[in-house]
Amino acid sequence: MELESKALNGPPGRELPGRELKDAFDEFMHAFETFKSANDERLDQLERRAADAVTGDKVERLNQSVDEQKRALDEMVLASQRPLLGGSHPQTGDTREHKSAFERYVRKGDSGGLDRFEVKALSSQSDPDGGYLVPRETENAIDRVLAKASPMRTIATVRQIGAASFRKPVTTTGADYGWVGESTSRSETNAPSISVVEFPTMELYAMPSATQSLLDDAFINVEQWLAGEVQTTFAEQEGAAFVSGDGINRPRGFLTYTVVADASWAWNKIGYIASGAAGAFASSNPSDALIDLAYAPRQGYRANGTWVMNRKTEAAVRKLKDGQGNYIWQPGTAPGQPATLLGYPVSEAEDMPDIAANSYSIAFGDFGRGYLIVDRVGVRVLRDPYSAKPFVLFYTTKRVGGGVQNFEAIKLMKFATS
Repeated sequence: MELESKALNGPPGRELPGRELKDAFDEFMHAFETFKSANDERLDQLERRAADAVTGDKVERLNQSVDEQKRALDEMVLASQRPLLGGSHPQTGDTREHKSAFERYVRKGDSGGLDRFEVKALSSQSDPDGGYLVPRETENAIDRVLAKASPMRTIATVRQIGAASFRKPVTTTGADYGWVGESTSRSETNAPSISVVEFPTMELYAMPSATQSLLDDAFINVEQWLAGEVQTTFAEQEGAAFVSGDGINRPRGFLTYTVVADASWAWNKIGYIASGAAGAFASSNPSDALIDLAYAPRQGYRANGTWVMNRKTEAAVRKLKDGQGNYIWQPGTAPGQPATLLGYPVSEAEDMPDIAANSYSIAFGDFGRGYLIVDRVGVRVLRDPYSAKPFVLFYTTKRVGGGVQNFEAIKLMKFATS
């Protein structure tokens, strides 16, 4: 037991009591078992056509309690995994020089050190009017937290680029083929069709503010303060864009492409499976639609499939059983592990729409092959002590893009009859 508790601790210097995390996980599992018992009673009453409103209310309260405990558990796990800035990793002379110069710039507005450093580094992105590059350690800390807070970054492919956009050729139809005998003549076959998809990067910004007295406080780690201020804003805006962004000055979300019934699927479109009822699951065998959705992608994509939905939709799915009476949603077996649905992990994305008539509230597929996120290397900061006196503003920008790269790999559920 002590070994398990020790393994649950966070990084050195920011330990989270392992027993506290384990107790929270045990409480969550107990709440889920209580919920299952109450839901079994509700389903039994429905079968006997003797539904009790009190039982229904009890199930909803327990379902909400499971959600709240899972949210608290996720936050504890995230806190234990959040990286430190300026940790125990060895620093080179250039790294120390950059960090020191960046701290003087943030605290006092002295850009001389950064000018010398960026000229020395031959940085193509150095631009006093557009800000200065943050130290690599700070940028990596922001990116790591974004990966935890923005679920799309944990399941999609993320590629770093140095240009303004990324172009990728894709084969939409393969080459023709045929079977022939040893001496049979061969007819000419059609060549494969190749399309080029482009992912431009768009500017994402945040503008935290601080008083000069806070910046003058030697006990404040200004890099850690800046990373903490911008990472939440970046994660929230990115998460929304990767799901429903229109592609205008932001990434294009996978829900904004043309959607068709999966039987009519074609390239540049995303296929869907109907739930069987308008704004709900079908009244009989409701889990069948989820099984159909899980088997909609080809086997090569299904092997690495992930469900994407928001917490309200997950709460509705949590009540469903398969034909053998087993709950199709199961919690993770340890803190930090995702819940599973029909054996595939569930990624919670609060930007997914709630269940409603004709909504696309559930996605399933191999997002690593289906969705691409492109990051232009470098996060820049421009110090502005004039626009909002007595506060100092820090105009912080990064460039990011995204979109669907493989339309076969992602399928949706439409909450409709067809």
